[in-house]
Amino acid sequence: MIKSFLILISFSIFLYSSQQVILVVSNDFNSSKAKLECFDDGKIVFNAIDVNIGKKGLGWGLGELKLNKKTEDPVKKEGDKKAPIGVFKLSSVYGYSKQNNSHMPYLHANKNLICVDESDSKYYNKIIHMPKIKPKSFEFMKRDDNQYELGVVVEHNKDAISQRGSCIFLHVQKSENAGTAGCTAMKLEDLKKIVSWLDIDKKPILIQIPKSSSKEILKLYPELNSSRILKED
Repeated sequence: MIKSFLILISFSIFLYSSQQVILVVSNDFNSSKAKLECFDDGKIVFNAIDVNIGKKGLGWGLGELKLNKKTEDPVKKEGDKKAPIGVFKLSSVYGYSKQNNSHMPYLHANKNLICVDESDSKYYNKIIHMPKIKPKSFEFMKRDDNQYELGVVVEHNKDAISQRGSCIFLHVQKSENAGTAGCTAMKLEDLKKIVSWLDIDKKPILIQIPKSSSKEILKLYPELNSSRILKED
């Protein structure tokens, strides 16, 4: 009984200790488009932003909370081109520039920085500098295009459970209507606003859901009551 009570307290502390929330809502599980809103202490910071999510839509990911899902709902897996559904911590920012004035931990995406997507690797779902023995599968954080020019690390599958998905970020979109391999992408100018606003001391999180989970999120996070995208038909 005491253990259950402590779990409930910890759950409540997590729900209401986050002062910054990035909310992404898609119409359904299959859409590759979504809307994004930012909240600081329950107040909307920017106008809603159009974003691209996974080419194959959304699948249930591994985050901080277990939300209600149906057995037939899609589950996020490695390489499925679905963006993860859930509540996730935002841990750091990365980019091509050597320095950044963000209030978040910053990773310089140089030519040796990689994110490992090999499920059997001890480095799975980790951003590391290239080890002496290269992983069988990874992606460079310094790309030949601008998609990783600036980005935010999403703590999806932080326990690195095999085949449950890796290397999830908020990053620059390839083009206006281009779905992603599982990340959430937007215009560089919008991403710059978000990165400048984020503050690690305010424990920022990403809440990413289909519209069908809106009522549950409003119950868990009543401070999001002013959200337009949670209530749109």
